[in-house]
Amino acid sequence: MFSSYLKIAFRNLSKRMSYSLLNVFGLAIGITCCLLIFQYVSFERSYDRFPKRAGDIVRLRLDSYQQGKLSWKSATIYPAIGPTIKKDFPEVEDFCRLHDAELLLSNEEKNVRFNELKGYYADPSFLNMFNVQLLSGNPATALKGPDKLLLSESLSRKYFGTEEPMGKKLVFRDPQFTRVFEVTGVFKDFPVKSHLQVNHIASYATLASIARDNGDTTNSTETSFGWYDFYTYLQLRPGVDQKKFQAKFTSFCDRYLNSQEWAKTHNYRSELHLLPLTDIHLYSNYNQEAEVNGNGRAVGFIYLIGFLIMAIAWINYINLATARSVERAREVGVRKVMGALRQNLIKQFMLESLLINCIAFLLALCGALLLNPAFNRLIGKTVESKFDMLPEFWVLFAAIFIGGTLLSGIYPAFILSGYQPVKVLKGLFKNTSGGLALRKGLIVAQFATSVILIAGTIIVFQQVSFMRTQPLGANINQTLILDGAASIQDSAYQSIFQPFKTALQQQAGVKAVTASTSVMGKEIYWTSGIRRLNPPDHAAVTLYHLGIDYDFIPTYEMKLAAGRNFSREFKTDTLAALINETAVSRLGFKSAEEALNQKLIRRDTLTIVGIVKNFHHEGLQKNIEPQLILLRPNTRNAYSIKIASANMSGTIDAIRKIWSDYFPNDPFNYYFLDEMYDQQYRSDALYGKVFGIFASLAILIACFGLMGLSAYNILQRTKEIGIRKVMGASVQHVLFLLSKDFLLLVVVAFALAIPVTWAVMHNWLQDFAYRINIKWWVFGIAGLMAVLIAVITISFQAVKAAIANPVKSLRTE
Repeated sequence: MFSSYLKIAFRNLSKRMSYSLLNVFGLAIGITCCLLIFQYVSFERSYDRFPKRAGDIVRLRLDSYQQGKLSWKSATIYPAIGPTIKKDFPEVEDFCRLHDAELLLSNEEKNVRFNELKGYYADPSFLNMFNVQLLSGNPATALKGPDKLLLSESLSRKYFGTEEPMGKKLVFRDPQFTRVFEVTGVFKDFPVKSHLQVNHIASYATLASIARDNGDTTNSTETSFGWYDFYTYLQLRPGVDQKKFQAKFTSFCDRYLNSQEWAKTHNYRSELHLLPLTDIHLYSNYNQEAEVNGNGRAVGFIYLIGFLIMAIAWINYINLATARSVERAREVGVRKVMGALRQNLIKQFMLESLLINCIAFLLALCGALLLNPAFNRLIGKTVESKFDMLPEFWVLFAAIFIGGTLLSGIYPAFILSGYQPVKVLKGLFKNTSGGLALRKGLIVAQFATSVILIAGTIIVFQQVSFMRTQPLGANINQTLILDGAASIQDSAYQSIFQPFKTALQQQAGVKAVTASTSVMGKEIYWTSGIRRLNPPDHAAVTLYHLGIDYDFIPTYEMKLAAGRNFSREFKTDTLAALINETAVSRLGFKSAEEALNQKLIRRDTLTIVGIVKNFHHEGLQKNIEPQLILLRPNTRNAYSIKIASANMSGTIDAIRKIWSDYFPNDPFNYYFLDEMYDQQYRSDALYGKVFGIFASLAILIACFGLMGLSAYNILQRTKEIGIRKVMGASVQHVLFLLSKDFLLLVVVAFALAIPVTWAVMHNWLQDFAYRINIKWWVFGIAGLMAVLIAVITISFQAVKAAIANPVKSLRTE
């Protein structure tokens, strides 16, 4: 019996090849999109699963409230919190702390040196907690004691080639000191799917040793509740309820943080929160993140599009199947007269549905495998180019595919198998109003989704374009940034830097040179609590510090709201400060003029000599932070060089040569500031691109459904069309007659889509500190595009029917 059903199914599919191809093609596109989206979502949600007990690891973060208002949220906390929590709470099995370790390392024997940015000072417990796999070295002793260093496989080859690095030395040069690290191990390259990128690990005791050498007598790396630059992870005991554990932090903060004299005096309040390790990549975007994380909300939206595309594809199948009901009605009638039972017919039609879906799945799987490398390049995924998903995503996809195949096959099967043979063979049958209403409802759902996707795509691109084109308050164009020289001690630096700067300025292609502690596009970590001298009881607020030389403000063409820039003519400017307009407000001044010449208390007393108009130090996703700008002529973190557009390569070569003359022990690293700054918008632009591509494919698939329903309608009205044409109806009149009902469906879909689109996209825009307002015309464009798509789709069938010979139409029974 099954073989008979299979033969009939293949005959039907091959007999109506165009119908079969349309069905298979629509389903294959939908399934391909779903597979690619599932793989993308699986990749994003599979971060940080490599530790053995990833589910029990959490990261602590810190929220700071000043004068009752939230001032900042930080991914880092104080170094004393980890050991104190371990001591106070039995729920904590272990902890580890990480602190950035940006090192200028050199192998003196091989004359190899590089600035290494991706590394940390780490507690020994980090190795076990994060399942760091040592290829050489003893994990129990590798990070015990100062000046110990672990290298990744890649870094080991970089400095030592094929030689065994164990026990060898690497020199770390800093402006204040020089230290020699002993290589105590090599670890397997850190997993890419991690919110941490780790190429080297220095022992935590090294950081304490450096602090002691710089005069610290408080053992601050263990005892400080004020130095919030430490990532801290807790390994919880199995079975700990994280929500209940979190609730205990309120009393902990009151006991150790909020009870401190500084906090009480200045009305500071701190809150601790924990975040599961596996949630950090998508749901953690706070100050001082280790890396640029993903966007959980954006991933969720794209995930939803995957489900919508599959739903649209199966709706199409239903509409196309029912569109053929007139054609297959006689077949059903004849088979019933010959003795076929309804369950036999249902089995037949369900088998045809399964066959079409299986063929579509095989094509989609091939398509996904072929498109996967291009899709990976599109989303910026440079690793794991093979098609791969977490097991739970395969299970979910299988469940959706099986369920969708059954549901999309059941409705046409029951409709077709339910025809009464006598009425069918006499040509007296017609479809129920309920069935027609359902199909129209499905079309409305499809095009409502299409309008949402069109409008959503426009809004995403508008927001990204808005962020990229807004004035920053500083001119970052044609700006070459050099990583500062770190190998020269402070005592000799100034005598070398100034001649270096002069040599650069003498180059024809160089317009200006300036030095600073940070540049636009890079987060500022240098902060402290600042208060006004008058009134003396004014509470301190956190200001973000930027150290600059005399030329920074004019080089970046920044504007002053009041006062002046730092000047060599004023020897007292070493105790002067500039602040931005946000700091004016945060410090309680009513205007820039009022703030001018006021005194601020830091470690010493500073005089405000100028107010800089607000500028976007970071992208427009973030608020402008209150800044304190200090005169630091000897700063060396970054050198900004304004260069002419002509002969850029020649200018860079000249700069490289001058660099090697003055800083032979420092690597020459450079980048263009505008390109680096634009990287802050990369994930949002990528989201818009992915959103737009899948939205377009969803609309294409929806067109197949509309084509199916229009074909069904025309088949039902073939005789009517013939009579109208005989009675003198024009082609235009027939086109309008066949199209108006479908256009009405599109209008209904448009009306339903507007509030949904506004709510969804308004929610998405809340992630941005500076954002567009959703304009009415976005919905107008989306609606117009939906109407045009509908008209073009319907026209393929309607024009054919309108110009058909009416004699043939009237012969149709």
